Amino acid sequence: MLLNSPAHLSSSLLDRHRSESTPTEEIGNYNNEARIFTFRELATATKNFRDETFIGQGGFGTVYKGKMGNMSQVVAVKRLDTTGVQGEKEFLVEVLMLSLLRHPNLVSLIGYCAEGDQRLLVYEYMRLGSLEYHLHDLSPDQEALDWSKRMIIAAGAAKGLNYLHNEAKPSVIYRDLKSSNILLDEGFHPKLSDFGLAKFGPTGDQSFVNTRVMGTHGYCAPEYATSGKLTMRSDVYSFGVVLLELITGRRAYDDTGGPEKHLVDWARPMFRDRKSFPRLADPRLQGRYPGSSLKMAIELASMCLREEPRHRPEAGDIVLALDYLSCKQYPPKVSNTVNTEGMESGDSPKETSTILIKDSQREQAVAEAKLWGETWRDKKRQSGQSSPGELGDRF
Repeated sequence: MLLNSPAHLSSSLLDRHRSESTPTEEIGNYNNEARIFTFRELATATKNFRDETFIGQGGFGTVYKGKMGNMSQVVAVKRLDTTGVQGEKEFLVEVLMLSLLRHPNLVSLIGYCAEGDQRLLVYEYMRLGSLEYHLHDLSPDQEALDWSKRMIIAAGAAKGLNYLHNEAKPSVIYRDLKSSNILLDEGFHPKLSDFGLAKFGPTGDQSFVNTRVMGTHGYCAPEYATSGKLTMRSDVYSFGVVLLELITGRRAYDDTGGPEKHLVDWARPMFRDRKSFPRLADPRLQGRYPGSSLKMAIELASMCLREEPRHRPEAGDIVLALDYLSCKQYPPKVSNTVNTEGMESGDSPKETSTILIKDSQREQAVAEAKLWGETWRDKKRQSGQSSPGELGDRF
């Protein structure tokens, strides 16, 4: 049912999500209010949605650059396609989620329009565009992201995900983590966007949320794609795909040619052999990365992409690992010699094994830290192949 006026929006949003067992008293703790715009205001801001203001196309609508005259503020205006039920639902969820959530690594919702059959969302404008653009759509004469920027972007995206999983009350499962939904502000500061598919996390004794399978090809966790059982670790798998995109410069799914359309399928065999690590690095980096950092990033990606969800790290552990990698700045113009052993002279297994430890008493964190600290030589000697829980079956 389409909303007839903006006044009906808030109650309708809460009514719909009470049916998903969302704790109403916790929602009431949030008081971030989005501004209500008229359709005329937003049409004027975007020059009647002319092509010259077009900045992107999403799954449920078109995004335009606008300038609010009375606010002297540049904004991004998403005009949703309301011909189907899904577009209307995405609008409701997006307004609810971004009205409740605030974090430096989440895009801010400024307001919305629900006038007649029009559904528009107004966000802060992210002038550097999406991570997808900087990884996959640059022209040959444009400079690719250097290794330090890639790690900074990965760390910021992980912080946004950790906020959703562990700090927001109630917790939120993003469900649509991908490079096109990571937007970049000044200084390549990343923010997660597009929350139309987000779900509140499981409550009570539940360990997962049963829902219709939605998402983008190449990013969905295999257990979610086959069963519809959604967990926090489903998001972690998607994050692993994004991290692999940052490492390789390849798309998550590419049907333009080649036997392996899925990035994960292409990369999986190389996870098992440290000598293959340089083959995983984006050629546009031209070897300008330290071998130790590449090794850690690849191992972290492989942990996120494990077939068994419970063997994947938590978002908080990912943040700690990437904070370590992102705080080590590497000169982008100085070519480093790649060490195929995966370690530099200043690194040691003891040092790297501490990266994922949050609480020494937590058995899972200790196990993950041990995995992080293992050398590839030890793994090979022990099993001669990938560790239990590594990627196995084709997705």
